[in-house]
Amino acid sequence: MRALCWNGVNDLRVETVPDPKIVNARDCILRVTMSTTCGSDLHFIDGYLPTMRQGDVIGHEFMGEVIETGHEVKKIKIGDRVVVPSFVSCGDCWFCQHDLFSCCDNTNPNAQMQTPLLGYPTAGIYGYTHAFGGYAGSHAQYIRVPHADVDCFVVPEGLTDEQVVFLSDAAPTGYMGADFCNIHPGDTVAVWGCGGVGLMAQRSAYLMGASRVIAIDRFPERLAVAHDRIKAETINYAETPNVLEALREMTGGRGPDACIDAVGMEAHGTGMDYVYDRAKQAIRMETDRGTALRQAIMACRKGGNLSILGVYGLMDKFPIGVIINKGLTMRTAQQHGQKYVPKLLEHTVRGELDASFLATHRFSLEDSPKGYDMFKHKTDNILRAVFVP
Repeated sequence: MRALCWNGVNDLRVETVPDPKIVNARDCILRVTMSTTCGSDLHFIDGYLPTMRQGDVIGHEFMGEVIETGHEVKKIKIGDRVVVPSFVSCGDCWFCQHDLFSCCDNTNPNAQMQTPLLGYPTAGIYGYTHAFGGYAGSHAQYIRVPHADVDCFVVPEGLTDEQVVFLSDAAPTGYMGADFCNIHPGDTVAVWGCGGVGLMAQRSAYLMGASRVIAIDRFPERLAVAHDRIKAETINYAETPNVLEALREMTGGRGPDACIDAVGMEAHGTGMDYVYDRAKQAIRMETDRGTALRQAIMACRKGGNLSILGVYGLMDKFPIGVIINKGLTMRTAQQHGQKYVPKLLEHTVRGELDASFLATHRFSLEDSPKGYDMFKHKTDNILRAVFVP
């Protein structure tokens, strides 16, 4: 089959690789009908996340048609159209039983790579380094899905691929971020980042009862999407002398009730902290540029909620004292998609959520390297590139 493979830092190529096969009786094989880029992919494409190997098939946000099942698969069948969360979960361990699906104890065969840094391993994830299991990714004609009955969700009739594919990762990640904020009617939620996850977090905050959502970014076209599609108020930090002062003024001096970081380790910004991070990251003395997260911590009102969705490694100058002294509640996780996908499908069927606007650019699988180049450099007003094998 054809697949998009990582061959080194910023070196992506479409190659012919072996077709996936049933390995376990609980597996299924999907014919991928659509997959999409994700901002977290850029971290290993740019070389900031280790344990990639030449020839690895990448991609973790996808949907497809079931074409083969193991003999223990009971809930899905050949011909079903399904969407699959990006983390592989067994459904049986203590963590899965407590809806902590990305913390699954049984789906990362390379746990020894994570334990020295994390203490305990996470679940596996498709196409996202060998430390996260070394699973083949979704930018391919076919993909093996372990624990198919747990990880495949049948798509209701009448929904397009563009409406559904982002329910694999961007939408559940954003929805989880809003869920972490303990939103009450009347709350103001500030979201750093207007990419796919940030926009989904903004929409989800409204679905959960927020009265105001404030979106922070530097790209006018993305801020326009947040304003026009989500009905968020916006701040362009590149044109605003002081984001914290702007947020204080917009919230009557109190600050947002909740703040969501949907940016992560490659944040852009202004000021000396950004220059510091940029220099240390360039020489690999830290992995993260933490401008967005530090701003979110500083901006949140006393006693407020901080939700971190961005991917991070090792950050200097983390303001833990601010969190303690302001009494913030901080929650973070990789997305627990198996918990949220059913709710998101219901929202989509009812017309309350339509993520299809994220699919601004469509490519064949053969042209996927071009799609990633545009996505990385944010050219032609791209939000997400989708690939159709």
